[in-house]
Amino acid sequence: MKYEIAVIPGDGIGPEVIDAALAVLKECETRYELEFKYVFHDFSADLYRRTGIKITASDMDEIGKSDAVLFGAMGLPDVRGPDGLELGAQVEMRAHYGLFASLRPVRLFSGVESPVKAKDIDMLVIRETSEGMFAGLADKHEPSNESASDRMTITRATCEKLFEVAFSQARTRRKRGTPGHVTLLHKSNALRSNVLMEKVFDEVAARNDDIGSAKFYIDAGSMYMVTDPGRYDVVVSENIFGDIVSEIAAGLVGGLGLAPSADVSLAHGVFQPSHGSAPDIAGQGIANPTAMILSAAMMLEWLGERHGDDVCIKAAKSIQSAVETALKKGPRARDLGGTAGTQEVADAVISALSA
Repeated sequence: MKYEIAVIPGDGIGPEVIDAALAVLKECETRYELEFKYVFHDFSADLYRRTGIKITASDMDEIGKSDAVLFGAMGLPDVRGPDGLELGAQVEMRAHYGLFASLRPVRLFSGVESPVKAKDIDMLVIRETSEGMFAGLADKHEPSNESASDRMTITRATCEKLFEVAFSQARTRRKRGTPGHVTLLHKSNALRSNVLMEKVFDEVAARNDDIGSAKFYIDAGSMYMVTDPGRYDVVVSENIFGDIVSEIAAGLVGGLGLAPSADVSLAHGVFQPSHGSAPDIAGQGIANPTAMILSAAMMLEWLGERHGDDVCIKAAKSIQSAVETALKKGPRARDLGGTAGTQEVADAVISALSA
């Protein structure tokens, strides 16, 4: 099948890691007779700084016609909107497409050192991305030097979709050998919104009683993630909580350079690394592209599942296996203690794909 992929390189190291991922996808096109049409879009913070142009609803409508979106990294610390927040089209896209779940797999690969004693870390953190502490981003805001507030809103409708995805993912992961278990991290002892979240979780868990489940307060659950990460299979949480614990999880397995993600709804998918634009190393050719490459593999897997395309799924698994081989044999990127640049790491993955 032929797929149209919208590509948004973004800022900083975004274009560099996108180029690496596209090189890997090109190898997959040759190897598996896949066909991708790439349509490039520039909605970077740098574009906004130079022109005042930012992504619009009509832009997103057009991008949304593509089969999937491959997103690099966006945002520059010194480029801010009128509200003082960093520019980032991914936030607008989450709202526009209703991307309610960010899937963030975390796995300790052979040959990569972990700062904790655990040797078997393989979890999926699912961050809700459409509401929670981001619910009020579009609220009217009166600038003040004396006080400021943000709104947390949790809805039953989004929780039900989110938790059904979590249990479905646990069921799929169990086929690959993980326990098949979902843990909710929440704060229902202090936040009314989280009381509703916990209630809906219990209801969805009861409907999916073939999958084990547990609940921890976010503070204790974060501690367990460091002291006993092996207890987790699928972890699901509110927007801000999920953002934080997904990065804690990434820190256990080598850092954000190995942390892919997929922001999905029932109809749209945006695939990007969990790391930021890292402008301090942009243009030096030293960024680790592994998270971006793994995000591209997640895109292929998602396309394959949506379209019943076994070839896409096979290519996704091959990329994941090639990344595992490259991490084990080297060369290693600098954030993993090696000296390899972006292109060297991509070449190692491509070489493993071709082996």
